[in-house]
Amino acid sequence: MAIIEEKNQKVDHPGKYLLKEIERLGISQKELSIRTGVSDKHISTLISGTRDISTSFGRKLEYVLGSPEDGNWSELQAKYDRYINLLNEKEEIKPDELSILKNLKDVIAYFGKEGVININCSDSEKVIQLRNTLQISNLTFIPNITYNASYRAQLKSNTSIDPYVVFAWQRLCEIIIEKKDLLIKTSFDKNKLIKNISKIKQVMFKEDINEIEANLTEIFLQCGISFAVVQHFKGAPIQGFIKQIEKNRIILGVTTRGKFADRFWFSLFHEIGHLINNDFNNKFVDFDSIKMEREEKADIFARDTLIPEKPYKEFLMADEYANLGAIEKFAKSINVPAWVVIGRLHKDEWLAWEYFSNKIPSYDYPA
Repeated sequence: MAIIEEKNQKVDHPGKYLLKEIERLGISQKELSIRTGVSDKHISTLISGTRDISTSFGRKLEYVLGSPEDGNWSELQAKYDRYINLLNEKEEIKPDELSILKNLKDVIAYFGKEGVININCSDSEKVIQLRNTLQISNLTFIPNITYNASYRAQLKSNTSIDPYVVFAWQRLCEIIIEKKDLLIKTSFDKNKLIKNISKIKQVMFKEDINEIEANLTEIFLQCGISFAVVQHFKGAPIQGFIKQIEKNRIILGVTTRGKFADRFWFSLFHEIGHLINNDFNNKFVDFDSIKMEREEKADIFARDTLIPEKPYKEFLMADEYANLGAIEKFAKSINVPAWVVIGRLHKDEWLAWEYFSNKIPSYDYPA
């Protein structure tokens, strides 16, 4: 989460500091050349800024002058070099990379609000900050990065997907987890995750998304999973993001896309299905409209975990699914909130959307 340190502040060549220091100590340039064992011209070019301070000469200056207030002489040189490099980078940024800022407008605004980047700067500086934040040397390289077959299939068939926003969204998952210091030290334990399914389902009865996230985070950490709920952005129709890091540790990010609680929980259990089915490696970006075998399996897992198939069929056969009292009674019998059943009835088209839709909570995030 790097903000450019020297975004608008001029950094002087260390030769300027050198001149101030010898004047303060009453040492002439000639005497400094004798004390450091270099020529008069060497000192003169350093002070004029036409020669850089090498690591070895910086050490000689430390013997003679001590270290400057801002570190050591080599660090002053490095700071100046970085400033010059940034100036050169800004000049070298091409229009095609600058144009990507339009795609990332909403992401940039969010990054600015969260203090990830400084947005009160030029477009060139924003590009450099995004390179740092997104961990890529040129933003135009982003579409060349793919994660899995689902991602590639979606990118070809779904024109609403913006690869720049998708890439930024998954990086945001990582940033949030890093910022909250949730990167775990233990490996993913699938058996623990399976055993904790009932605990995860109990969290559905909570109403506040922040409390829900906190509870889920605690449960997932016990299973070797770093978890975050991440804001949705237009251009990234994503259900979730799974990344496997070293020693089989897992990052899991989900979004409140759609806002409605039934969709959020179905998406979450869909991702849990992927984890249990082991159908991910390295990075897995999960879209909400792709139809592949492993997506079907994850859907079935989510569907049957939320509402077991046998009692659901029996409930439908009783022909009371249009009765709110009957819905609430059935939901209680399978230990889920009534709105989970209502959402399923909507999805399966047993009920029109206007029936009891006001009973389904809407999650507002971030708070």
